[in-house]
Amino acid sequence: MDLLLEETVPGGGHASLIVKRGQSLRLTDLRGGANVSLMLVNAAEKNERLNLPDTLKCQHTAKLTAGHCLYSDMGRVLAAIVADTCGWHDAIGGVSNANEVNDKYGVGRYQELRNAFYRNGTDNLLVELGKWGLGISDLLMTLNLFSRVDVTSEGALNFVPGNSKAGDYVELYTPMNTLVVLTAIQHPLDPNPDYAPKPVKLALSQADRQVAEFCRTSCEENVRGFINTDRFFL
Repeated sequence: MDLLLEETVPGGGHASLIVKRGQSLRLTDLRGGANVSLMLVNAAEKNERLNLPDTLKCQHTAKLTAGHCLYSDMGRVLAAIVADTCGWHDAIGGVSNANEVNDKYGVGRYQELRNAFYRNGTDNLLVELGKWGLGISDLLMTLNLFSRVDVTSEGALNFVPGNSKAGDYVELYTPMNTLVVLTAIQHPLDPNPDYAPKPVKLALSQADRQVAEFCRTSCEENVRGFINTDRFFL
């Protein structure tokens, strides 16, 4: 694949970009224990967004990994997971907000810490959404890459530490022009008492359509999802 862009998002940082039809975005956990809270939006029709309940339901899964597609609320494929060394990505844990970060880690204000101040996922995503004319009403479902959350027999959510190791990566292929909005911030259920978000590397490449073939054909719903996506470009 032809590398088009490579950059590092520092721990606590945020970024957004349009991954065009036929491109791939690889996200790499540089130190281990990273979490990336991520949103996906149709870049041409921004009212079409990632729908995680539909994504899980139509593929009969409670976790996301290689071979799975990420669906919009219009039944189209915003991205397909074509490579994954981590094996489990959380679709139910949500994203942190300012009050949660303050309660969990204490006061970490810019006035004292400068650029090391404590950030939260909600505000970080809103900063990036604003760059594309979007706001708080557009802050909907987030996928947490590199994190695993299990459900206990009593119905409680259980964060699994150590799910991602240094060098683990996940690669997303986009069969449509997809706006990716993300922040490298700790998972809201992470039991670590210290504020310590980890950096991730982004690598954007031009990809061969065949890299997504096993995602397209992994189930009948994905076949239909790719057909719906292709029709959008007729």
